[in-house]
Amino acid sequence: MRPNPRRALIVIDVQNEYVTGQLPIEYPDINLSLANIGRAMDAARAAGIPVVVVQNSAPAGSPVFAKGSVGWELHAVVSERPHEHHVEKTLPSAFAGTDLAAWLKRNEVDTITIVGYMTHNCDDSTVRDALHAGLAVDFLADAAGSLPYDNRAGHATAEEIHRIFTVVMHSRFAAVATTDEWIAALHSGEMLPRDNIFASNQRARGLLAAR
Repeated sequence: MRPNPRRALIVIDVQNEYVTGQLPIEYPDINLSLANIGRAMDAARAAGIPVVVVQNSAPAGSPVFAKGSVGWELHAVVSERPHEHHVEKTLPSAFAGTDLAAWLKRNEVDTITIVGYMTHNCDDSTVRDALHAGLAVDFLADAAGSLPYDNRAGHATAEEIHRIFTVVMHSRFAAVATTDEWIAALHSGEMLPRDNIFASNQRARGLLAAR
């Protein structure tokens, strides 16, 4: 992370579809992640960090996220809190086909913190695009979440998906932390710990002490 970073909090797709709709988040517990998303937004507000709310949209008649539907609407945890910018997207990454990159540049943001849904889809896509754009990224694992999949490639539980994606993120793409750790870092001015592919692999092979 840069010294004296200029931060923004990016709140991705915290919509009813993931809470009471057709794609319920299963891990971590939705009530935990929603509470932590609210805490992160409140902490950002207190620290003078701008908040960007991202909302996924699909065409009318789509089974999920149909624009104007109840499932498409932002969850109250987000809709009842203030934000500086709103981004509507139709692809996984919050950067794809939106003005997010231009808004961050205009506001001289160099470090973003990502919360919201889903860890393995829109969050992960946004994390990677941010890294490739030269931004430092924090990801709050307990303010995000996943759901299970079963397809021709196999079956994976929500916990497996969330855990594996966060491990991979922390190896190169983002500093993965809890909401408590992030808020403490805001107060102390300390940087969140980051890692790299080589050290992550060395630890897995028993060639480097565990962190």
